[in-house]
Amino acid sequence: MASEREYFDRSGPLHLTHVDWDNAYHRKSVAASLVQGVYVLEKDRQERREGPTALAMPWWTFFHFQLLRTLVDDVDSSIFGAIYEFKPPTSMCNDTLHGSPCYVIAFRGTITKADSVSRDVELDIHFVRNGLHQTSRFEIAIQAVRNMVATVGGSKNIWLAGHSLGSAMAMLIGKTMAKTGIFIPSLLFNSPYVSAPIERIKDKKLKHGLRFAGSVVTAGLAIAMKAKQKKSLSFDPFAALSAWVPCLFVNPSDPICCEYIGYFEHRTKMEEIGAGSIEKLATQTSLGCLLMGALGKESDEPLHLIPSASLTVNRTPSRDFREAHGIHQWWKPDLSLESKLYQY
Repeated sequence: MASEREYFDRSGPLHLTHVDWDNAYHRKSVAASLVQGVYVLEKDRQERREGPTALAMPWWTFFHFQLLRTLVDDVDSSIFGAIYEFKPPTSMCNDTLHGSPCYVIAFRGTITKADSVSRDVELDIHFVRNGLHQTSRFEIAIQAVRNMVATVGGSKNIWLAGHSLGSAMAMLIGKTMAKTGIFIPSLLFNSPYVSAPIERIKDKKLKHGLRFAGSVVTAGLAIAMKAKQKKSLSFDPFAALSAWVPCLFVNPSDPICCEYIGYFEHRTKMEEIGAGSIEKLATQTSLGCLLMGALGKESDEPLHLIPSASLTVNRTPSRDFREAHGIHQWWKPDLSLESKLYQY
């Protein structure tokens, strides 16, 4: 039996009858709905809902999108992504379409259903081990993005969107493309951040002290490792990535993504106390990677290390983890949001 959350007419943003593409709330709500469309596409597949019994279509047609194709995992045949094309009616004037995408490539997160949970959890583990880029699902996804960029002739009119594991996938694609000079607008919901839960500490002084100590140790090890490997400290590959500014949407009550709040806020605090140079080194790597390197072992770069972002924090109280981590929160009309641009 389908959940209430799968029905657009029961839980979707029906209030958004007119989309202003210059409005951040509208963009966020539409992107989140398209991601939900991917979730429901996979649930339709699992429940064998077809034709009039399928529930996914309203999640994109309500906003005048068409489904171009689905992205299917080669291991379990689950639908993990979708490519949508924006096809507004001719009655819409050009003024209302300013800022709209031509295409949105969206990725769902983990689904705890028998047909997909095994593969999804396997990918979750790959993410925790910084190995998501080594999976076949990532290869399928980034090839689809590259093909779309080549077809469209650039990334200006393409958006990436994702939630949870899907947000990690979209971020990895965005970072990978940005390193080649292709910057794709990205809306990333509840993107996972693997770290000790420092952000959940209520004592602000203790929290800052722990982050400060971590930054000093990390920066010191980074300098030592670069000197040992005779790498130049003048070239900053992190700065080269800074022109890509993904939009991150996080909830402080969600332990999976809330560390992004501290990651960016701490950088600002370090600059305020004159320790910005320390944090610039510390923010480019993780202590775990440096320790592995010191032991002579290779370690891939953690996905959460990004130089710039537009960070939106949902301060609306959440009843439980499910609500704090859920995609549905992002199109509610009465959210208490705080947004800030962090530019490296």
